[in-house]
Amino acid sequence: MAKFKRVLLKLSGESLMGTKSFGIDPEIVEHIASEISSVSKMGIEIGIVIGGGNIYHGLSASKQGVDRVTGDMMGMLATVINSLAIQNALESKKINTRVQSAIKMDEICEPLIIRRAVRHLEKKRIVVFASGTGEPYFTTDTAAALRAVEIKADVIIKGTRVDGVYDSDPEKNENAKMFRKLSYKEALIRNLRIMDLTAITLCSENLLPIIVFNMNRKGNLKKLISGQNVGTIIS
Repeated sequence: MAKFKRVLLKLSGESLMGTKSFGIDPEIVEHIASEISSVSKMGIEIGIVIGGGNIYHGLSASKQGVDRVTGDMMGMLATVINSLAIQNALESKKINTRVQSAIKMDEICEPLIIRRAVRHLEKKRIVVFASGTGEPYFTTDTAAALRAVEIKADVIIKGTRVDGVYDSDPEKNENAKMFRKLSYKEALIRNLRIMDLTAITLCSENLLPIIVFNMNRKGNLKKLISGQNVGTIIS
């Protein structure tokens, strides 16, 4: 029995790299598609937002002399590449998937139309939201929060490579303590960097819970959707 009816899955672009230093690892994309497919078959309505940091990172580029607006636009295009990769992997598993972009590119994907996206979701098609918010200076975390609110998702689930939210980096500190529950306010005060300030504020104002979990563990997504105690919940 599923705990949620409609979810927004947020993935970082870096999560697609696997052990590579940049780009897309086909094995990782296959794993992610398998996890999403298993949940889609439960009848869950799924929206997805993917970052572009595995290909191009606008904020980092601005430190290297690239104009911030130009860098962010390049980063948005990187999210389209990742979105198409996920769409291709899902459709190879016979899961109907649509990519909607906040920047129009009609030959590649649909324009962002929330009513159409909701209709796709109701028909059990997965919708991948590309190009972030379509505007510079906003992260894909903010885009995920915005799209989740727009499609009236029950929850944002953020897939990472660690089991949840910790008081310090668990990959560097073996004594790092994991939180099971946090309030939005605690997450902001502790500066835990779960999502950026704008994204958490948007979730807080709309009472939209966030669950951070390990996407790399096989079956974890299905456990989370089934209501098992997986990851950290911020509410």
